[in-house]
Order: sequence, then C-alpha cells, then structure tokens
Amino acid sequence: MSSDRPGNRASDIAIRVRDVSKHYVMFERPEDRFKQMIVPRLDRLIGRPPRRYFRDFAALSDISFEVGRGETVGIIGRNGSGKSTLLQIVCGTLQPTSGSVEVNGRIAALLELGAGFNPEFTGRENVFLNASILGVPRNEMEWRFDDIARFADIGPFIDQPVKTYSSGMYVRLAFATAINVDPDILVVDEALSVGDEAFQRKCFARIEDIKDKGGTILFVSHGASTIVQLCTRAMLVDAGELILQGRPKAVVAQYQRLINASAEAAKEIRTRIMAAGIELPFRPAMTGNFEDEAGGQSQGATVNPPIAEPSDETVVSPVEAESNEIAGQYADYYDTNLKSKSAINLEERGARIRDLRVLTLNGDKVNVLQMGKRYILEYMVDFSSDAREVGFEFLFKNVTGLVLAGSDTHRVKGERTRLAKSGSALKINFTFSCVMLPGVYLVSAGVRGLVSEQLCMLHKIIEGVLIRVASEPELAAIGYVNLDATPQVTLSSAQPLEH
Repeated sequence: MSSDRPGNRASDIAIRVRDVSKHYVMFERPEDRFKQMIVPRLDRLIGRPPRRYFRDFAALSDISFEVGRGETVGIIGRNGSGKSTLLQIVCGTLQPTSGSVEVNGRIAALLELGAGFNPEFTGRENVFLNASILGVPRNEMEWRFDDIARFADIGPFIDQPVKTYSSGMYVRLAFATAINVDPDILVVDEALSVGDEAFQRKCFARIEDIKDKGGTILFVSHGASTIVQLCTRAMLVDAGELILQGRPKAVVAQYQRLINASAEAAKEIRTRIMAAGIELPFRPAMTGNFEDEAGGQSQGATVNPPIAEPSDETVVSPVEAESNEIAGQYADYYDTNLKSKSAINLEERGARIRDLRVLTLNGDKVNVLQMGKRYILEYMVDFSSDAREVGFEFLFKNVTGLVLAGSDTHRVKGERTRLAKSGSALKINFTFSCVMLPGVYLVSAGVRGLVSEQLCMLHKIIEGVLIRVASEPELAAIGYVNLDATPQVTLSSAQPLEH
C-alpha cells in the first residue's frame, strides 16, 4: 500500500484497489494443522503427490475499484460477504494475499469497537496514541484535544482506563478521535450502530460536514436508507466478490432482492446481477443495466431499468392537465405518461401481489394527486400456500430512494390476518392522506407472514407505482411533507410595524 506520495497528491483518485484477494487456510480439526506441517513433506520425499489437510477459504476474490476524491461510497452486502475484510485491507491493518491497494491522503478509520485502543491506557492517552499512529504531531493534538473530548462527551471518564468503558463510550471516543484529525479519507465500518440516537445524529452531521469540505468517505452499512442518503455511489459485495457498483438506489434494490430471497433463488439472482455488473467498467459514474425478465414471477425477480428521474415535461400530459383543470387548480387524474421504470418484484414465497394502484375515495384510478386530499392505496394478494399471521405494508419514497412514510400491519398483532388459505385472494385497502409536497414519489407494497412456521416476506413490489403530487400556487411549506404550519406574527413592542 502506498500513501501520501507527492506524485499522487494531484491525482483525482483517493483509493485504488486492484485485483485484491484474501485467502485463509481452514482446518477441520486441530490435528490437521500438525499433519499439514509433516505429511506433505514426507510425501514429497518419497515421490508421492502431497496431501492437503486444509481447505482454502476465499474471503475476497479479485476485487477492483476506485474511489475519487470527494466521493462518498457505501459498501453493502449480506453478513459474511467480506465487507469488513475489504475495509481492513484498504486501511492497511490487514495484508491482501494478492493484489494492490493505493491510498492517497491521510486516512482515519473506525473499523471496529475500540480498534487501536490500549485497554490499560486512559482515554486521554489513547487519543494521543491513536493520533501518533495517524501521523498527527503531538503539538497539533494538544489544541485538537478539547474538540475531541467535547465531541465524545464522556466527562471525567476521559482520564480513566478504557477497559472500564461501556461499548457506547468506546465508540464515542474512537469516532471523535477519527474525525477530528481532519482526515482526507474517512473509513467507517458499521461501528456507529452502538451509539445512542443523539450521538448517531451528531456523527452523521459530522460526516456530512466532511463531505461538504471535499473529504472522501468509504463506509460499510446494512442501513439501506443510510446508503441512499449519504452516498454518491454504492458497491454490493457478496461471497467475497464485488458483484455490482453504481447509483446507491439501484444497488440497494439489488441487495434487497438478495436478502429477501430463498437460498435457491438467491443463487440465480446473484448470477443475474453479476452478469449485468461485469459488463460495466469500474468508474464512479457506473450504473446498472438490467434486462427485463419476461414473466419471471415465480422464481427470482423481475428487474426493470433504473428510473430516470422525471421532470415537469416528461410526467405531465398537457392535454389531460388542461381538461382536468378546475378553478385554476389541477384535479386528481390518471396520467398515462407517469409510469415507474424501476419496479422490482421480489421472489414469491407463497403469495403474489397484483393490481397495485391508487384510487380516489370514489374508486377512480389516479396517479396525479392533490395535496391534502384522502386516497386509497389498493392491491390484491393471491396466496399459493397457507400463511398465518399475515401483515400487509406500503411505503412512499422520493426519487432518490429516501423512505418518507408508510404503514405495516404486521407490526400490530391485532391488525394481522390470522390465516390466509392457499388459493384465496385478498383485497388490501389503505386509506391515507396525501401529505407529501408537490413532486414525484414511488410506491412500494409488501406482504409478510408465517409459511411452514417461518416468518418471511411472501412477496414485495418495490417502486411499482409512480405518482405525482400536483403543484400548488404560493406554497410556503418546504421539504417533502406538509406540516400545515400556521404562522402568526404579533406585535411584541409599543413600536408600530413598518411595511
């Protein structure tokens, strides 16, 4: 690994990983380790092929990617896929079996709880020790220390041995140290999940600040919304291989397919993702290019091309809008040009969702809605297996993939359907208020329950319907939802107001 070389400073690449593999030798029994030391040598002496008493485990296999300066890249994948191993190799705490890693800039890492801390040292001593490892001079850390202590907020424990710390105190001090040395590159492994809610908010605010200042961030997370919200690019790692990288929203969708599929279907899904992913070069602007699977309803999943974010010109039909205009405002109506291009059907596991749509209270199908009105989200579920404790859900996302709101009846025991028989069909209706502000949103729907005593997602359609909330004149509300705020201005002094 190389770092901070003058010739690389002018480069636009912060991290370059080329053909990195990491292999481990696995022994089934303790005595096999001893046999491996002796028996193969004896076999060679007598001219026989050497026997092996181990199996080779590939934690990572030929992974290549680049991270540009100022990028925020998220790594997502199932447990045991090799994400943490990859981060350790990038940071230099673990050496690859083959391949190369180049890092250009000061790198600060938060890989695991208390990594790099000496349990016998106090928090203060560990801060200076950690800083020296990062190459920060002691006199610089002297004036940074107050900021670190303030961010960690562990009070007098800063002068106690870290072996007396709770897990939350550990991660507070570790993160505070890592982000307060002004790193060029910040590497974070799912460590923030142990902090409390207030600390997590503070951490993410600091990460956003590093992003705004042009820092490079590489982190692992199982939180799909975190990946979508923070990242400019995402990478999907599975079984030690980089199988896809591209837009966070598209990558997260494929990750959700994998984790919600049965073991048999996951193999087929993984193969198809890899077939699409390997056609694409390793570059920040890369996006997935998946083909439709015609009729692929019972096995695997149907994947459509990623959504092109709609604009005013592409989603509104001027003719229909004009014909539906009432008293200077748009009525709710159905726009034939407004269709989701990113719909994904997860694997069917005893149920199938169909006819997902939005209706007015009078039963008319619409996809252009008016803010503040009540609507019905409706879909049908056909059951091909008996299912118990069945719950139904829906949610709204914005076009970047951020989940805004929804409902899940499985979370409330009294709202579950006790038994859905094989061959039956249920109609699901959610009546909701359109509190979203004008803009374009995507609707997902799902059904989960117990089949053969196993709780699983029976079927889910991700981003199956695209809706638009019509524009409103002179709207003061901002963001994504309407809080219906009522402003009030009162005179608080004897002086008259000037207009």
